[in-house]
Amino acid sequence: MKQLIKTTAILLLAVNVYAQKPSPELLSPSNHALVLIDNEGQMAFASQSIPIDQLRNNTAIVAGASKIFNVATVITTVAERSFSGPVFPEVEEFYPQTTSGYIDRTTMNTWEDVNAYKAITGKGKKKIVFAGLWTSVCIVGPALSAKAEGYDVYIITDACGDVSKEAHERSIERMIQAGIKPMTSIQYLLELQRDWARQTTYKPVNDLIKKYGGAYGIGVQYAQEMLKH
Repeated sequence: MKQLIKTTAILLLAVNVYAQKPSPELLSPSNHALVLIDNEGQMAFASQSIPIDQLRNNTAIVAGASKIFNVATVITTVAERSFSGPVFPEVEEFYPQTTSGYIDRTTMNTWEDVNAYKAITGKGKKKIVFAGLWTSVCIVGPALSAKAEGYDVYIITDACGDVSKEAHERSIERMIQAGIKPMTSIQYLLELQRDWARQTTYKPVNDLIKKYGGAYGIGVQYAQEMLKH
């Protein structure tokens, strides 16, 4: 009987240990690089697939998440001074240009720009997460290119936009068919947090949600004020 109890205990321990191992498909702060592409005024003016206020909030959640969790991040622009204009204030809030060093390009495909390519691949991460404007050109290009080089590629779909819903949706479908993995901005943030017992990031994450998380953020504010949690 004692041997049976001992064996059972060992088996239960093994099951618990196994159950605690997260899937390698999940993102963690250290296993990926984030690439924010062309979050600029001129690119946003023509984006019709998502309301601009939602796009800006979702971009803020992504940029804020990467800053909170110290994710290896690359920010790139296209023709910033001559055509596309400055990046969203929500990106500047977390990654000021004066200290972050945005990479400006002429290429539509970030992957074909030498400096951007070196910056992204130089992070040494096998997973790459993309978000930005426009989905059909500036996201499809580097996402498919990175995939072709063997990277595990993710795209934050609600932090991307395009000239029409058709253009955005067909681009997402094309990337999914190539094996690229879609996710959303809130999903990205919470996947990095993963456990509310992580107190070092608990408050910054909830502050970010309250500021940019829409209805979810209002719910968090309500809970904190009314229920004192």
